[in-house]
Amino acid sequence: MSSRIAAVDVGNDAIKAIFGKLESELYIPNVIAKDIEDRPVIGIEELDEKNPLEGIHIRVHSPALQDNNAIYRVGNLATKSDNPTELDLGSSKSEEDQTLVMLFAALALDAAKLGDNDTFKKVNNVVEANYTLGTGLPLREVKEGKDVGYRSKLLGSVHQVEFLITPKYQGMKVNIKFDEVKVYPEGFAAYINLVMDKDLNIINRELIDRRILIQDIGGLSTDIAVIKNRKVDDDKAQGFNLGVAEALESIREEIRKKHGVELDSRRDVVEIITKKNDRNHIMVRGSRTSVHDIVDRILGELAKKQYRHLRNVWQKNSQTEICYFVGGGSIVLKDYLKTLNQNFDGYNIDFFEDERESVWMMANAYYKLISDFNRRRNAKEQNQSQHKKKEQRTGSIK
Repeated sequence: MSSRIAAVDVGNDAIKAIFGKLESELYIPNVIAKDIEDRPVIGIEELDEKNPLEGIHIRVHSPALQDNNAIYRVGNLATKSDNPTELDLGSSKSEEDQTLVMLFAALALDAAKLGDNDTFKKVNNVVEANYTLGTGLPLREVKEGKDVGYRSKLLGSVHQVEFLITPKYQGMKVNIKFDEVKVYPEGFAAYINLVMDKDLNIINRELIDRRILIQDIGGLSTDIAVIKNRKVDDDKAQGFNLGVAEALESIREEIRKKHGVELDSRRDVVEIITKKNDRNHIMVRGSRTSVHDIVDRILGELAKKQYRHLRNVWQKNSQTEICYFVGGGSIVLKDYLKTLNQNFDGYNIDFFEDERESVWMMANAYYKLISDFNRRRNAKEQNQSQHKKKEQRTGSIK
C-alpha cells in the first residue's frame, strides 16, 4: 500500500488540508461537540444526497487521545450543537484532543472519498489509509519541544475514524497510519511560502537575503518569526498567548447582552465583521442593526496589543526591513493595524490582500515542505535500490 501526501494546518478557526498532488483540499471549521451514536436526523432517507462536510458525525479511536472512543459532531454540524467546543485561550495545540480529532476527521474524509483505489484498499467497508503528513505547531510550542511528543503520538499507531450518521459515508471505517510525520514551526513555514513555489523554486528573490519579520496572528496565539540569513532566528523569534479568539468571544457576549442575539460560535462573529456587504451589522428581530461600536472598541484594543508586540520585537531587531502580517487574525485586524501604523511609528508593514492566500498560507507551506521531503526520500530509495541491484549483478558475475 502506497502513502498519500497530506498537508494539514489545524488552525484555531478552521482546519485547512491539501492532499495528493494538489487534487483535493478540505476546509472545516475547528469546532467539535460531544454527541450520541444515534443522533436524530430529519429526512434520513435523503442523507446520502447531502454534503458530508455538513454532517460530520464520527467515533474516534486512537491511543493518542485522552478521551478515547468518543463520539463527535465536527465542523458545521458541531456549530449547531448545544455544546460546541472551540480551543480555549492558553491551551497548547499539541496537547489538545480537539487538534487530533480535527486532524483525523480531515484525513478520514479524504480517505473515504478515495475509497478503494491504487492508493488505499477498502475491504468490508474499512479503508486502510497510509499518509505522509506535513503539519505544524506554533513557534512557542516548538521552542518548548512539544513537537517531539506530538509527532510520537501520531507515528507507530493506528487511528480509527468510524463514520456514524454522516452523508455518503455512514457505516464506513478508516484506519489511519502514518508513514512519516513532519512537524514544522509555523513561522518558518510562512517564510517558505513567501519565497518559494510548490517545487521549492525561489519566486521572491528580493526577500531571500532581507531581514524580515512574519507576524502570524491566530485564534489563540501570535508568532513573530525573525528571518535572518535565510532561516528563522530561534533565539529572537517569539510566541505570545494573544490571538483574536478572546476578542471574538467578547464581541459575541456584548452582542448577546446589548441586543439579545445569540451567535452560535466565534465563526459567526468573524463572518459579521469580515463580510463584504453590511459589515458589522446583524439582524435584531428582523431589523438590520449596527454593532460597529462594539467591534471597533474591542478589536481596536486588541490591535494596540498586537502593534505593541511588533514594536518591541522590531526594537530588538533594529535592522529589520519589513514585517508581513499573516494568518486569519491579520485579516480581522488589518484595518486597525494599518491605522495604528499610520498614526504612530510608521513601520514598513505589509498584508496579503488576497484573503484566501493568507488563510491557506500554512497549509500551502506544509505541502511544499512535505512534498520536497517525499521527493528526496523517494530519490534516495531509488538510488539504494539501483545500487543493490548493481551489487547483485556484480556478485553473480563473480
